[in-house]
Amino acid sequence: MPGERKPMRYGHSEGHTDVCFDDAGKYIVTCGSDGDVRIWESLDDDDPKSINVGEKVYSLALKNGKLVTAASNNTVQIHTFPEGDPDGILTRFTTNATHITYNRSGSRVAAGSSDFMVKVVEMYDSSQQKTLRGHTAPILSVTFDPKDEFLASASCDGSVAVWKIEEQTQVTSWPLLQKSNDVINAKSLCRLAWQPKAAKLLAIPVETTVQLYQRDSWAQVGTLSDDLGTQAINVVAWSPCGKFLAAGSIGGLLTVWDVESKLCVERQTHEKGYTVCGLAWHPLGGQIAYTDTEGCLGVLDGLSSSSSSSSTTASSTTTKVSLWSYMEASPSHPNGLDKFVDDDDSAIVPPAAAAAPLWPVYDGPMPTPPQKAFQPGSTPAHLMHRFMMWNSVGIVRGYNDDQDNAIDVEFHDTAVHHAMHLTNSLGHTVADLSQEAVLLACPGTDELASKLQCLHFSSWDTNKEWMVDLPKGEDVQALCLGQGWAAAATSALILRLFSIGGVQRELFSLPGPVVCIAGHGEQLLVVYHRGTGFDGEQALGVQLLQFGQKRRQVIHGEPLPLSRKSHLSWLGFTAEGTPCFIDSEGVVRLLNRSLGNMWTPVCNTRDNCKGKSDHYWMVGVHENPQQLRCIPCKGSRYPPTLPRPAVAVLPFKLPLCQTTTEKGQMEEQYWRSVLLHNHYGFLSSSGYEIDEEGQSQAQKEQQELLMKMFALSCKLEREFRSVELAELMTQNVVTLAIRYASRSRRMALAQRLSDLALEKANQLQGEEPQEEEEEEPLQYTRRNTGSHRQAQEEVVDEEQGQEEHMDEGDVAESKRQGKSRESLSHLLKEGRVNPFKVSSGLGRSGSAGGQNRVTNVLDSMMLSSKKPTALLSSSGSTGKLNKTPFLKPLAPRPKTKTQSTLLHMNTPKAANKKAVEEPAVCRLKQTEAPPPASPAENVENKKHKSGFQLWLEDNRRIILADNPDLEETDVIKEAIGRFRTLSADDRLTWTERAKGQSGDVADMKKRKRGEEENRGDKNGQSEADETRQSEADETSAKKKKPFDTSAKLSAFAFNKN
Repeated sequence: MPGERKPMRYGHSEGHTDVCFDDAGKYIVTCGSDGDVRIWESLDDDDPKSINVGEKVYSLALKNGKLVTAASNNTVQIHTFPEGDPDGILTRFTTNATHITYNRSGSRVAAGSSDFMVKVVEMYDSSQQKTLRGHTAPILSVTFDPKDEFLASASCDGSVAVWKIEEQTQVTSWPLLQKSNDVINAKSLCRLAWQPKAAKLLAIPVETTVQLYQRDSWAQVGTLSDDLGTQAINVVAWSPCGKFLAAGSIGGLLTVWDVESKLCVERQTHEKGYTVCGLAWHPLGGQIAYTDTEGCLGVLDGLSSSSSSSSTTASSTTTKVSLWSYMEASPSHPNGLDKFVDDDDSAIVPPAAAAAPLWPVYDGPMPTPPQKAFQPGSTPAHLMHRFMMWNSVGIVRGYNDDQDNAIDVEFHDTAVHHAMHLTNSLGHTVADLSQEAVLLACPGTDELASKLQCLHFSSWDTNKEWMVDLPKGEDVQALCLGQGWAAAATSALILRLFSIGGVQRELFSLPGPVVCIAGHGEQLLVVYHRGTGFDGEQALGVQLLQFGQKRRQVIHGEPLPLSRKSHLSWLGFTAEGTPCFIDSEGVVRLLNRSLGNMWTPVCNTRDNCKGKSDHYWMVGVHENPQQLRCIPCKGSRYPPTLPRPAVAVLPFKLPLCQTTTEKGQMEEQYWRSVLLHNHYGFLSSSGYEIDEEGQSQAQKEQQELLMKMFALSCKLEREFRSVELAELMTQNVVTLAIRYASRSRRMALAQRLSDLALEKANQLQGEEPQEEEEEEPLQYTRRNTGSHRQAQEEVVDEEQGQEEHMDEGDVAESKRQGKSRESLSHLLKEGRVNPFKVSSGLGRSGSAGGQNRVTNVLDSMMLSSKKPTALLSSSGSTGKLNKTPFLKPLAPRPKTKTQSTLLHMNTPKAANKKAVEEPAVCRLKQTEAPPPASPAENVENKKHKSGFQLWLEDNRRIILADNPDLEETDVIKEAIGRFRTLSADDRLTWTERAKGQSGDVADMKKRKRGEEENRGDKNGQSEADETRQSEADETSAKKKKPFDTSAKLSAFAFNKN
């Protein structure tokens, strides 16, 4: 009888376990000290179904689709099989039930307990019970006589007794075992077993042997032993044919005897030598399942010598089942079952078989049982020690045992409140915890109504507790706390709102039975059943309510997207206030507000599980930093209360395609950053302060990723894709992309990017910038659309209000305006690094200016990374734009001037200014930070001063007298403010005075001719030469055309002298 011992696998946590097969042998069912019952399709099943029935499960039995368990809460519970739905409590004891078993037909259950009693309970009516008293210590095991006449039991008092069930009397007793005071201290579990079918022998494990006692005479008729067995036998089990007996010992030895010859036909040793505490034969006899005290499950397969008898048994059973079905279908033989008896007097009670249907049968999708209401962050209510709530504020634990029925409240931050111990006299089952209060609720009974109790510990008065009784027949099924309010969803499909002080507020009718609710700040999230699901699907709807000054419903009952054949496991908000949830498949979804409140999957916790039976229990979500806070649960869905479980941190990962490639990784990082930073816009619109530094860092990260993807697309020669990426960039980063494309000699791409940059500039010019009175530099305004684009800053030249006084031929004045803008760009470089800085050598480059200009700027590109916020802003989407530096052109100019203006549009912003009120700003900037220029240009700048410069020279002493501690830049800023307060006429006067000194080109020519004729002054002569040289330079600049594409692009992208 050579058998194959397959490798064992982890099934339960360390401790006592038990095992059995279902009637057909299709499933292996195990239980353990972790409180779970697991249903395995085979030993290779990596995802067994798990049913949590209590803190610990000591024994289980299965027959006719009813799973009976002996749990640590002193009850014997019934669950349907294989669904696992609770089906009531069969019986109760004053202490734990230690062992249970079915009779052969499945109509009765026998259970032994640590209170020295054995109960025999009828399955069809649990009130029909028989109690067997006589043992003086906890019961170790019980077993039914296959003829249902006797019952045998073993006890820690050292005796094995046989009882007559109907008379509830003890027939005989043998003092065979070593005495102990409890089951855990017993040397052996002494699992008794009665021979099936013939029912002639009772097998009792005694020390290292198995003693066989004959029925009726109760005399010992044989002993089975093995010379290799040196430790006590713990459990025995008969084969279905009744010819073989298997035994498992404390040392891990598995032995199979042929009972008739008393020979050992199979011997296997546990791979690690652990104690075997559970043993079961397959209904067809060819396999043995066993479990050990370490929670592992093993199978001994290939017991071939019993195959012939097994097949014979199976065929006879099949024949009798057919007869049984015939007798069931025939009303003329209501009691025909009793006539079918084996030769050995044992009645055949085959499993129930359905009669042939006499009407059409529905064969379509089957409805899914609706998910029951639950509290997110809690473990099942039937556990004696459980988490009633675990969230970002603290932990609420519930205890319900013989010693205590209490609730402990613990805060993560003790500065919020000290820990509390509450007596749970009302039997509260649901709880929630916030920075302000603890909210508890208990179900109603026949005498008492359901109650809602609130401990408002943040109240400033002395009365910190209030309680509300719900109407009769209405129970609280879910509750939550928000900022200044509390909500409770009831069984009457009503959502009730209360203030945190106990004032009743609005109430709403729910469209369906509630599943769970969650609150955060002024938001309330409700999930309910919107209909019946089919084929394992749950049909859930979700509503998002916004309280506060503007009350509105954000989500109007849309379907909640779940994974296939899954249910909702957790519902809540991120620490930043974004709704999210996780389903039973481990998929975490986050609300995407930028796409019309759609749900986006951001993580799958199953990807981080080592085994299919492992799970993560969610306790919190954070968007910044990007973290999922979970508790790993090995082999279960819920963590135990003791020892205190450790919290693990999981990363976010969007399920994009090909994330193993460099392109896929950068795409995933970019869109994850965009999604997880949408909360800045929501918080800003809701009136909350936001972390501007964090937002700037996110903007920088997004733009850097776009630039990396752009470079990768260029490398792969995907220019169309590069333009698509550029459309997501800000205007400043598009300019960097133009530089990169030019340096890579992709001129067609660079030209398209240039057109795109001009289009972005025109769009920004079309937007009306918001006026801001603050004079602080680098002001950034956040918008509620989640868009982080920088808008444009308007800096208007001094001559804007005086354009009507200008001649169309005033060429020199136009040239001076261009120089003023150029000076402004150099001024702004002092406050921030200008990414478009032109080195002094560029102006001297004549013939090779185009290519050299590109190369030199790209070589110095790393300088811009010192101040990333000036360059990088987040990808724009929709809505209002943030202010970005740019110079608004005053009047149509030649093409070269327009391109130069576009360059200045990318200059970092120094301060917010109103367009109409700043006619002299550019002259100020020119004074504050003169650009590095040639000596000739410096001489010209000194001679041709602006109106503001003249005003500043006259008033500098006054400003310094009022503010002696001011630096030079602060003096200029103060002068700007004072100059702006002047009337328009005064400013025009200073401007005219400046013109009177410098004059336009025509005045300069006339003055030159007059001075040459009258005085021949040397200074006048040099000034005329300089003016003629300026006119020649401007004329040549207008006529000169770029000799290649890169030179044309450089005219747009860089400053030109």
